[in-house]
Amino acid sequence: MSGDDPALDIASVGEDVPLLEGIRTTRAIRRLRPDPVPAELVRKVVEAGTFAPSGGNRQPWIFVAVSEPERRAFIAKRYLKAFRTYVAPALEAARDPDFPDARRRNVHAALHLAEHLHEAPVHLFVAGWTRRGVQQTEGLFPAIQNVLLACRAVGLGASLTTVHRAFSEEIDAFLGLSPRTPSCALLPIGWPAGRYGRPPRRPVDECLFWERYEGDESRR
Repeated sequence: MSGDDPALDIASVGEDVPLLEGIRTTRAIRRLRPDPVPAELVRKVVEAGTFAPSGGNRQPWIFVAVSEPERRAFIAKRYLKAFRTYVAPALEAARDPDFPDARRRNVHAALHLAEHLHEAPVHLFVAGWTRRGVQQTEGLFPAIQNVLLACRAVGLGASLTTVHRAFSEEIDAFLGLSPRTPSCALLPIGWPAGRYGRPPRRPVDECLFWERYEGDESRR
């Protein structure tokens, strides 16, 4: 499936993906092809986000999809600058031969995204209203998860990042967002260059307790 597929049926695509299979295989996809994504498909995954729960059904979310190349370049330039500062310690640590391979792959995948963010066909920003000066993230992050799951269902790759917040005032103003409606996350979206699959996770019995927590807090 790709953005220029004439047989792409927006109304039906993704509707037959089993829910639990989608949940288990929605991993961060940071390597994206530059092929365009139909606007109606972006609308479909954002619509899924609007079905998230929110306290008092306030629905505090605002979505801003950026697809014009020059606007993506503006965002990507600032994102990369912030990311290089953020990731520098991890890159240095990753040179250690004892550094875990899984973490090393994650670091390099995140770096790839930062260096190629301008190529991601859609930069989807999630923003929301503040209440008494505090953003209502308890509604925004369920909406973000719904969008990520919907991307998985329709064949798109996506990931969640907040690195852009290092330039929050400048980027939010560029997006037309005010201090009352700040962005909290960026989801780069496109057709995946890799494959979906189960991300590494601890067994559920290591984090599920009945009646009372009896875990070892020193391990974290």
